[in-house]
Amino acid sequence: MGAFHAYDIRGRWNVDFDRDTVYKTGYFLPELLGCRKVAVGRDMRLSSPELHAALLKGLTDAGADVYDLGLATTPYVYYATAAKGFSASVQITASHNPKDDNGLKVSRENALPVGYDTGLGTIEKWILEGRPCIPVEEAARGKVIPLDLRDEYLAFQRRYVGDYSGLRICADLSNGMSALFVKDLLPSSVEYICDIPDGSFPNHEPNPLVLENTAMLREHVKSHGCDIGVIYDGDADRVMFVDERGEFISPDLMIALMGYFFMEGVGTSPAARERAALKAAGKISGVRALQDIRSSKAVGEYLSPMGVEMNTWRVGRAYAAPRLREIDGLFGGELAGHYYFKDFFYSDSGIMASLIILDIVAEMKRRGRSLSQLIAGISKYCNSGEINFRVADKPAAMKAVVEHFTSQETPERTMDFDGYRLEFPQWWFNIRPSNTEPYLRFICEASSPDLLDVKVAQAREIIKRFE
Repeated sequence: MGAFHAYDIRGRWNVDFDRDTVYKTGYFLPELLGCRKVAVGRDMRLSSPELHAALLKGLTDAGADVYDLGLATTPYVYYATAAKGFSASVQITASHNPKDDNGLKVSRENALPVGYDTGLGTIEKWILEGRPCIPVEEAARGKVIPLDLRDEYLAFQRRYVGDYSGLRICADLSNGMSALFVKDLLPSSVEYICDIPDGSFPNHEPNPLVLENTAMLREHVKSHGCDIGVIYDGDADRVMFVDERGEFISPDLMIALMGYFFMEGVGTSPAARERAALKAAGKISGVRALQDIRSSKAVGEYLSPMGVEMNTWRVGRAYAAPRLREIDGLFGGELAGHYYFKDFFYSDSGIMASLIILDIVAEMKRRGRSLSQLIAGISKYCNSGEINFRVADKPAAMKAVVEHFTSQETPERTMDFDGYRLEFPQWWFNIRPSNTEPYLRFICEASSPDLLDVKVAQAREIIKRFE
């Protein structure tokens, strides 16, 4: 049962979980969430049809009707869940994982995530206990009902489509599910690569956070003189960007760039014009935004003068989406390339984020500013990026690192809700156990390259003792 994680059910198909696990998950889900109607979508992975069949049988054997969305991005399933009032939904996907993986992302009413602490752990417990799955009588079995919301969903997304003329764009679809919608939203002038959905991922793995997976995009942007490169992950809930020089942009910095749209109404889309009208009327103030505990200090420092109150919280949709709702935040994001929006049911959408960013970049180009110039105005620290350590005793390693650095100087701020983040006058670090992999993750940011090198070297030396 190694597939049950903090955020979802995910792992190597027929190794970490199998058809029986998926059937039982489907069978127990209506009881767990008190529902009799469940929306279901799936990605294009080669194993997804098998998961789909097992899940639908489990759901209908429990007496639930399935509203089948067919091939879907994960945000499309979120939209269906919230917009149509479903009490439960499941997207079959392993998101950015390798081709042999698969999984289930479960949501409840209003597209709120169901994580291990809010239900998946209960299902795992019921399965491990051998709780019986007895199909209801034939007459009470659920039905499978096709549900097509494509036109409605595209109409919703078009509110964020701006005038991208004059902007040369390359989009890498990672042979994933973004291909379902992106070409209906972006102009015909966009240059696409890896744009045919293919569950074998023939060009690169669908994880744009791994630099080698952006190599094709970075090269295309440079060789074709593009202004921006866009790359989506496998299920299109994440998006990342490359500037006109072919340089990968740390995804957390794009949270700051979005301030131009939300606080200033920069852009030409209908949604941007609405924001501009609100600003002109003096109705934009006291806005809250969300970042994860790994995000650069530069994000909050850049947004604060615009009137944004930055909130920091735990990593992962299972925590971020409810937190954004709790603080009534307008937008937010994560280092991993998830971006959350109040107007998207407090959920994440890679496509919606890309439409907003492209609108900002197009408008700024008209004002004579390139994407690299915009990012240079945001980023002012040296950052290590996340460094992974395979550690047996994660709590002991974290404690040793914290004790070492606090013995040298007193932190200005301490956060302990997702590992530890300690902020000092000239630098900060976060150390946290991975929720999905056997790693201890360390990230550090400093005011100078030399200071960064010293702190990272010290952390490595300490953690090495626990490997």
